[in-house]
Amino acid sequence: MIIVCETKATEAQISALQQVIREAGLQVHRSDGTEYTVLGVVGDRSRLDIDAFSLMPGVRNVVPVSTPYKLASREFHPENTVVPVGETTLVGGAEVVVMAGPCAVENAEQIEASAQFVAKSGARILRGGAFKPRSSPYSYQGLGVEGLKMLRHAADSYRLAVVTEVMTIEQIETVCEYADLLQVGARNMQNYPFLTALGRVKKPILLKRGMAATIQEWLMSAEYILTEGNHDVILCERGIRTFETATRNTLDLSAVPVIKHLSHLPIIVDPSHGVGDRRFVVPMARAAVAAGADGVLVEVHPDPDKALSDGPQSLTFEEFGTLMNRCRIIATTIGRSLARTN
Repeated sequence: MIIVCETKATEAQISALQQVIREAGLQVHRSDGTEYTVLGVVGDRSRLDIDAFSLMPGVRNVVPVSTPYKLASREFHPENTVVPVGETTLVGGAEVVVMAGPCAVENAEQIEASAQFVAKSGARILRGGAFKPRSSPYSYQGLGVEGLKMLRHAADSYRLAVVTEVMTIEQIETVCEYADLLQVGARNMQNYPFLTALGRVKKPILLKRGMAATIQEWLMSAEYILTEGNHDVILCERGIRTFETATRNTLDLSAVPVIKHLSHLPIIVDPSHGVGDRRFVVPMARAAVAAGADGVLVEVHPDPDKALSDGPQSLTFEEFGTLMNRCRIIATTIGRSLARTN
């Protein structure tokens, strides 16, 4: 349930409410809006005398939350959450944020060239995999820590933030040294001990939707991170597995407005993994922006035909420039913005 505090509730009154909730053995999470402070209560609410609590000073209303995900719900946090990434980038605000780069870091020259071009084109965040989860054990697995160092150096050279995937609890501390945004891949969306550990770090989390996950399951996974105290979660729609074989996955763009209705968390779209074919990436990126996505995550490579990972879905530099120009037009049309070329 959520407790909506009076507009003029004092800090002392709010602290007293939180203390009563904790003494009842329940967790409490505070959200300060422009008009009201909301307290999210998690646990067995039968432990709390609701009638008596409703009469305490500072309480405006007690509202049961109907969804199984509490902290991720818009009932708990009516205003949109804006997540800071790095020193200058905000995801979930007026600007549509583009994250771009190769699927995997292959060498210093490749990631430097990619960083230079995507930054020049208006991207805010450099993506690149250092630890690569692959379906086949014989496929390229990434450069590990050396790849992280190359990624960080390239991003710093062009004033970009870094997003990269972390695969295990053991990798979290190392990846945090180099990345501004930690990506949870589709295969790990329901790895609950891993999500719990990520909830304790001081870095924002990019949570990709599982390959066969419902939207409720996806939001419940976000809840694991939120309940541990990390409220900087960005959701990423990357396509789900259906009976259709014309594309790599079925990119569920209806998830964008549905998430906006159900949750306050920002949502971005990954059209590269969603379709698996570079011919369809640009139109799906345009559609994602038109649907209200807060950003897009796109794979770009200096020479996709020679890429060690996901070459068929990676854009050339020229194609990425086209994507940026067209998405910029759509963002402007719907009252948002997208960074211009440097």
